[in-house]
Amino acid sequence: MSDAPTFAIERFTHEGATLVAQESGEGHDLFVLIHGVGMGRSAFAELEGLLDDIGRVVAVDLPGYGETPEPGRVLSMEENADVVAAYLSDLTAGGESPRIVVLGHSMGAQVALEVAARHPHLVDALVLVGPTVEPGARSAVRQLWRLIRDIIPESPRVIAVGAREYLRAGPRLLAKVRAVMVHRPEDTARQVTVPALVIRGERDILVPVEWARQLTEALPDACLREVAEFGHETMIRNAGPTASLIREFLADR
Repeated sequence: MSDAPTFAIERFTHEGATLVAQESGEGHDLFVLIHGVGMGRSAFAELEGLLDDIGRVVAVDLPGYGETPEPGRVLSMEENADVVAAYLSDLTAGGESPRIVVLGHSMGAQVALEVAARHPHLVDALVLVGPTVEPGARSAVRQLWRLIRDIIPESPRVIAVGAREYLRAGPRLLAKVRAVMVHRPEDTARQVTVPALVIRGERDILVPVEWARQLTEALPDACLREVAEFGHETMIRNAGPTASLIREFLADR
């Protein structure tokens, strides 16, 4: 018999924008995993299996990514957050109130910040993994060059997953990158009221340590942790250290 996890797949539409949610696990905690630009929920394949023994884990494809259709236009970080929040409201309506942990990777960290700031009643804790993008580096060309330098030493698995998802992101990928660049996460962070964990790969070229510290300090209740010897795509290459940091963070709360 196979020990492969069983997933429930759901499509949810809010104001013309559709996301796909994949759920596994059980428990009082509810983890919501939000991917980066050009990626999809498959980026969390390993992390899901490392958290689903302590809670329900929901990984989403944001509108226009993964298996979702393109919306009428590219959504801003705030609009993506509103879609996620509408889905969360629907998911938790009428049942027990879980502890909701919203986790975002890369661009997903910007969306997660907006969910926590705009819909604080839906978020109990925040995890930002490799959060982008710092002031002074909001250029698509600069970020692409950083990404190339970061990925070069990564494993074939990381490169294969990234290549597949970037192709699926479609012809609007550049417009999606621009939506990331105009967002100001340092401003949104000051509006967040829940405890937060910021995780940075020690070798993450896209997320300089100075920026990770600045963002952590902008959050009212946050701590910064580093994963040694890893870069921006640490969760794809080896999600174990990230899962351990999340468990430790939640155990203290």
